[in-house]
Amino acid sequence: MELTLKFGENATTADVRKLHDMEYVIFDREWFDKAEERNLDMYYMFRDLSKNDTDHELIKASGLRYDITRIPPDMLGSEYIKTVGHYHPYVPGTDITYPEVYQVLEGSATYLLQKVDPGVEDRVLDVVVVEAEEGDCVLVPPGYGHVTINASEKTLEMANWVCRDFSSVYEPIKRLSGAAYFLLKTGFLQNPLYRDVPPIRYLKPRDLPEFGLFSGKEMYELVHDIEKLRFLTAPQDFSYSLERVF
Repeated sequence: MELTLKFGENATTADVRKLHDMEYVIFDREWFDKAEERNLDMYYMFRDLSKNDTDHELIKASGLRYDITRIPPDMLGSEYIKTVGHYHPYVPGTDITYPEVYQVLEGSATYLLQKVDPGVEDRVLDVVVVEAEEGDCVLVPPGYGHVTINASEKTLEMANWVCRDFSSVYEPIKRLSGAAYFLLKTGFLQNPLYRDVPPIRYLKPRDLPEFGLFSGKEMYELVHDIEKLRFLTAPQDFSYSLERVF
């Protein structure tokens, strides 16, 4: 797949997630152990995008980052291809973690979000699955880790807005060999390494007008109304609206 993305006036080279990067989160261990080539491309992340230099300065000054990820259709043995999965850290001086928002640009996505008991990473309080199609937006609220799955036969391309001032937290997902559920061709299967896991709640994508998020409306264009995205950098000021996302 093409490793360079032309976006507006700018071109960006992808960070590539390889098969060996997925080692600790793959369900089908027998398949992985037999894989002869572990340097295969899994998915592609184009980070810190902007259509022009003016937009980039505005995005940067607002403490934000706009990315695009491409996930070709594939199987990890008996499991559908997915991202590694991660949590977000706490906003300094608060007890709230950073949120993130996604939009499907092409294909379809299955977003699995999970909330764990603080300090007890194998005790899950909530699991939400949102199946999103082209144009749909999905907000990951504070407190939730998430994994994106491409369970289709087409390439998934999705965008995200996120605060640029933190690093994602991958280790809890890796320690437990993945999220609370794996998506196989036969359906979702619970990860036995988690101590307590509730049933999945299935939700549909919905518009969030208070944040300027509407299905079919290009999310990037919020660069021209960037105050709408302040909830990503200061979620503590939007607790009421963020708590109503789910």
